[in-house]
Amino acid sequence: MTAMWAMRDTVTGAFSALACAGLIVLLRPTLQRYATAKPTARSSHSRPTPQGGGIAVIIATIAATLLGIFSFRGSSASAVATVFAAAVLMACIGAIDDIHPLRVAPRLIGQALAVAGVIYALPDDLRVVPILPWWIERGLLFVGGLWFVNLVNFMDGIDWMTAAEVVPITAALVTLGYLGVLAREAIIVALALGGAVLGFAYFNKPPAKLFLGDVGSLPIGLLLGWLLVLLAGHGELTAALLLPLYYLADATLTLIHRLLSGERVFKAHRAHYYQRATDRGLTVIEIVTRVFAVNLGLAALAVSSVLARNPDADIALLTCGAALVGWLLFVFATGRR
Repeated sequence: MTAMWAMRDTVTGAFSALACAGLIVLLRPTLQRYATAKPTARSSHSRPTPQGGGIAVIIATIAATLLGIFSFRGSSASAVATVFAAAVLMACIGAIDDIHPLRVAPRLIGQALAVAGVIYALPDDLRVVPILPWWIERGLLFVGGLWFVNLVNFMDGIDWMTAAEVVPITAALVTLGYLGVLAREAIIVALALGGAVLGFAYFNKPPAKLFLGDVGSLPIGLLLGWLLVLLAGHGELTAALLLPLYYLADATLTLIHRLLSGERVFKAHRAHYYQRATDRGLTVIEIVTRVFAVNLGLAALAVSSVLARNPDADIALLTCGAALVGWLLFVFATGRR
């Protein structure tokens, strides 16, 4: 059965990648006319570049998921429909912000509504930390989801960065799904999202011809967050922490540093470790190659934690993951090749 699913899933992933690439070809002239990102002092690009490629990513992800669930008689998709509705809302917020920057309050309110929709779609019996009261855990998941959506957006600051993060994570999620720790519909969403990002990656290779935009980075963060919560709720919290560990560390440490320095945290900046690495002489390719390699390592550690199913092994694997991410942050902070 797993072999049959794998063959069908290959079709789902390939369809998503091709659909995304085809949509980008159709949309790019319009995006170039109405949604061009001009370089600023905080930018990592030096020439005007169209943004909004995330529109194609989200449409392709939804279409490929429908193909995977309904054409191949997959599992019930009621929760997925709610999650995708929230993702579309998040994409709309991002699209507006890409064209006419929103104030902080309306942007956060819209994001909060989308995150709340995803929390509502979670199974009632899903527990990540069972010792906490259910309502406290749900509240923490809401706050964490809001932060995760924004940190994925913050980290989408150079070419190929999102692909270097999303592709290893979704590939690991699919692998873990085949090991029995994710439901069928979650596997299909991970495949569809990973395929769509691969289709987008061709146009985003350095120097990028197209940017993702908030219309893509925000809903991608929402979908990834949902998949990781499902993984954690299946008793695999270690794996759910390991997979996005680089993003979590870079964005969170940067936020803490800016708070302690008295900076306005909602103001655009170039303080992330990967951005500092470009200022210290590392090329974009050198940065994203290291991020991709570290994420492959984190994915291997996450799969190992599921196979081991041992608390002592979890501690050792988390320590290895933290050391790996710590090394990468050190390299970026010092600019060492």
